[in-house]
Amino acid sequence: MRTGGLFPRLIKTMFGYLLAAACLAWVFHDIQISKLLQGMTNIHWGWAALAIVLDIVSYVCQGLRWQLLLQPIGSLTLSRLTQAIYVGLFASEVLPMRLGELARAYLVSRWVPIQFSFIIPSMVVERLLDGVWLALAIGLMAIFFPLPKDLLKAGDILGVIVLIGAGLFLYAVLRSRQALLEHAPAIGAMQEESGFMSSLIGRLARGLQQIGMSRLLYTAFAVSLLLLVFQCLAFWLAMWAYGLPLSLWAGVVVFLIVHLGTAIPNAPGNIGTYQFFCVVGLTLFGVEKHLATGFSVVVFVLLTAPLWAIGFLALSLSGTTLYTIRDGINKIMIRDKQGQQVE
Repeated sequence: MRTGGLFPRLIKTMFGYLLAAACLAWVFHDIQISKLLQGMTNIHWGWAALAIVLDIVSYVCQGLRWQLLLQPIGSLTLSRLTQAIYVGLFASEVLPMRLGELARAYLVSRWVPIQFSFIIPSMVVERLLDGVWLALAIGLMAIFFPLPKDLLKAGDILGVIVLIGAGLFLYAVLRSRQALLEHAPAIGAMQEESGFMSSLIGRLARGLQQIGMSRLLYTAFAVSLLLLVFQCLAFWLAMWAYGLPLSLWAGVVVFLIVHLGTAIPNAPGNIGTYQFFCVVGLTLFGVEKHLATGFSVVVFVLLTAPLWAIGFLALSLSGTTLYTIRDGINKIMIRDKQGQQVE
């Protein structure tokens, strides 16, 4: 089973590295190293420290949101969930293709304990809430600021995806309320006959139904806004730390460009694509390319190095390793496909 999926994974990994290399080649093309280093020597470390603190606070907000979404199926402390999030972030920085999302779900499934597949609905709702606020932010910026056409197109696409996702979520909640509560035995029989996919869809529907009927969903929606606000402020303060006194609105626009550009799976840590979209966003506001390139490197290190350090510490305190987590996820997938009970 593992051998059969090795080649597609290798292709995806190679694509991510090639994309990163192409982006970095464009970012550093025609850049004088002397000018690049000169811009990095005047960092205001007070603003930089505040940017780091706000970035850390944003992940604590993510932990709080996850705690609210998981409440219907299990309870974990905020510190535990934030730890799992940092382990997942660290895994995504080290490993390609966003494997950190599965890593944090695996840890929580061990700590609650609960079946791995019952954690997934909370993460699906997380992405939906992020998408809603991101689409609203782009729409709001478009009213007050002439955004690039490509960003507007990306916002329109995101808006359509969010509407479809919200529609499917409401359908799952309403259908679950009728079908799962009134006809649960019939669905259980159907799952046994249909096999793995039917069982997985059934668990996902039950999880979405539980989250959708919880009043804590509205609180989680509000916390999602705080998460986005803190991340925007951290990015903007990093601009000020580097000596780019752009307005808050400009900082938000550049952050949105980087956020959307790095949403697709790519090389570990978003290396290459992060710098590319950062430079593209800043040049829209008249920032010279050598300054934009220097900032793209500084902000990446500034906001990523603490993530690496905290993520490594969180992984060490979890009593496991990335290899153990990946092996555990593979075993869960195999057991689920074989229709066996997950411990």
